[in-house]
Amino acid sequence: MLDFFFGHYAYWFSIILFSIGMYGILFKKTLIKKIIGLAILQSSVILFFVSVASKVDATVPVYDASIPVEQVANYLNPLPHTLMLTAIVVGVATLGVAFTLLIAIYNRYQTLDEQELIEKIHD
Repeated sequence: MLDFFFGHYAYWFSIILFSIGMYGILFKKTLIKKIIGLAILQSSVILFFVSVASKVDATVPVYDASIPVEQVANYLNPLPHTLMLTAIVVGVATLGVAFTLLIAIYNRYQTLDEQELIEKIHD
């Protein structure tokens, strides 16, 4: 049982990060905390995909004369890592746009509290 827990520590860490991010999105009242929760949730998904794509004793997919090309199990699949790198870049851009929108919301309504903002919008 303990071997199973420590053997899959990256998955457990991803689940914990996902739960923290989901808690921040669902239960926090401030929009900044919701965006931070979204960033944590995104990081957990990226960590999960990278940990799933990793292999023990595998190397990067660059030709090495000491490793036979026919044994493809010795090489990592670069596609998941490349997609996650793209997800990181898109996530940073999305985070920047979200904070820009928060600044615009604050300048217009003078609050970032979700409930106050809903009341001010309906008034």
